[in-house]
Amino acid sequence: MKRTQILLSLIFVFTAMLCSGNAHAQTVIPEGYELVDSLVYRPVAAVDTTLAGRNIFDLLPAPGSDADVDVRQSQLINGSMAAHIESNASRTMSGYRVRIFFDNRQSARKESENVLKRFHAIFPDVMAYRLYANPYFKVTVGDFRTRSEAMALLARIKGDFPSAFVVKENIEYPAVDSRNAVVIDTLKVLRPKNQMVKE
Repeated sequence: MKRTQILLSLIFVFTAMLCSGNAHAQTVIPEGYELVDSLVYRPVAAVDTTLAGRNIFDLLPAPGSDADVDVRQSQLINGSMAAHIESNASRTMSGYRVRIFFDNRQSARKESENVLKRFHAIFPDVMAYRLYANPYFKVTVGDFRTRSEAMALLARIKGDFPSAFVVKENIEYPAVDSRNAVVIDTLKVLRPKNQMVKE
């Protein structure tokens, strides 16, 4: 029953997103359900991705257009740029994270899921990652270029996760604006009318 409710909610959210641009679209709400506002925390892009993986020379105005740009360069530069983009397509960045869970007991899978949920509830503005590296389940949080940035997060979360420690590993590119690492959006979610709201 719970899976059906979740599936219906997801279908409705995606349908609502598709229809949101159409002012004349009417939303049909199944009997016994209602639409409620829900907050969604979305990570801010780490970098401006509009040019990621694209060749800047291909974006220049075509010769003979109204643009005042006249670029004279060797074909070697174009080839070098293409080779650079291709060779760095899946490049990772070495940095630091804070490990808040590390265990290999039989209950480690479930415990790691619970730790991840608990962390998201307390610190929704910090990215968290759960992974399995045989035989350990691990939960690490944050994406930091320097150890001192990771230590600042460690000090912030140490009260809630006393066994946390800093680790060096490959990270996602951190948000450029670390003070505003997430965007908060509101969206409508379908839920049964009799479900109680905890405040």
